[in-house]
Amino acid sequence: MADPSTSPPLTRASVAGARELIKPFVHRTPVITSASLSALASAPSADRGKGKGKAKPKLRLWFKCENFQKIGAFKARGAFHAIERLKKEPGWLAGGGAERGVVTHSSGNHAQALSLAARTNGIPAYIVMPKISAPPKVAATKGYGAKVIFSGSTSVEREAVAATVIEETGARLVPPYDHPDIVLGQGTLGLEFQEQVEAMMAEEGRERPEGKKGLDAVVAPCGGGGMLSGVALSCEGTGIRVFGSEPSFQGADDAKRGYESGVRVETVSSVTVADGLRTPVGRVPWSIIYERRLVAGFYSVPEADIVRAMKLAYERLKVVVEPSAAVPLAVALYNEDFREMVEREAGDEGWDLGIVFSGGNVGLDALGRLFAEGGGDRKEV
Repeated sequence: MADPSTSPPLTRASVAGARELIKPFVHRTPVITSASLSALASAPSADRGKGKGKAKPKLRLWFKCENFQKIGAFKARGAFHAIERLKKEPGWLAGGGAERGVVTHSSGNHAQALSLAARTNGIPAYIVMPKISAPPKVAATKGYGAKVIFSGSTSVEREAVAATVIEETGARLVPPYDHPDIVLGQGTLGLEFQEQVEAMMAEEGRERPEGKKGLDAVVAPCGGGGMLSGVALSCEGTGIRVFGSEPSFQGADDAKRGYESGVRVETVSSVTVADGLRTPVGRVPWSIIYERRLVAGFYSVPEADIVRAMKLAYERLKVVVEPSAAVPLAVALYNEDFREMVEREAGDEGWDLGIVFSGGNVGLDALGRLFAEGGGDRKEV
């Protein structure tokens, strides 16, 4: 990566600058709505929240479909921004940096994203992937021309293998989330989301209360926190509240626990179905999420709710999303703490709630197993 000291400040204006830099390389992904899912989210249900299910918030759901992004996930934004910033680092190109290449560790989506960004620029890419990575993600990464090196599943194990690659090749590390350039790149989806919803409301002739133009809040998934913190930056000063969402399985809700205790959790070991969210929050994202309080709170959901939400996305929206991408929708539909909070704070007006579908990289075989099992055979701890 480029030296963090040379990165732009972590502000909404810098996110806008990142958007201009990566515009030639990424898609402006669509925003869609669903009357049926909005109605479902706005109705109480006896089977929600272990029998509680009494909250009745008024929610109008808007979905930012990063599953239609290049490589099938939002990660393309951060990877292309990181490469563009690295090319601007004094002496990197002239000193042979491009020939030595770049390296990263990732469970899949960042791996594909960096592989594509590197190939686009004629730069070698070395990708460290956990042995338990989804086969379609491994195949896609290799398909972009990267050299894949396998490691253990924890972040510590992956980082150790990446360090060995750097020592042997001189490649530059491009971390999946813990760098200002990654955060700013991922945040570009937040700017698009805001503008698209405002434009769609204007086309519909929707009138909002004085001082409000579009979204009231956004729920985004959180693994390492690069995208969540970037979206939070994009919403700073707009009045839009940003919430993080995580799986609860085997302690994968590290950001929630850290946010509530005030201490960042540095290690996570979980095999949640939301494989893109198995990592702890990085230091840079944490500084935005917690220290600057740009994220309003966190909510977590069990495996069964993630699979239920994923199935609804397929049935009602006709879109392909991976388990990690379904976590925000699961929060909106099934997390009673979140739903009670919205009902209390939004009142009769309700909220226009943005849901980030972070990606759609999931194999058909895995889908069949997930829907057959329903996540119900996994015991929460």
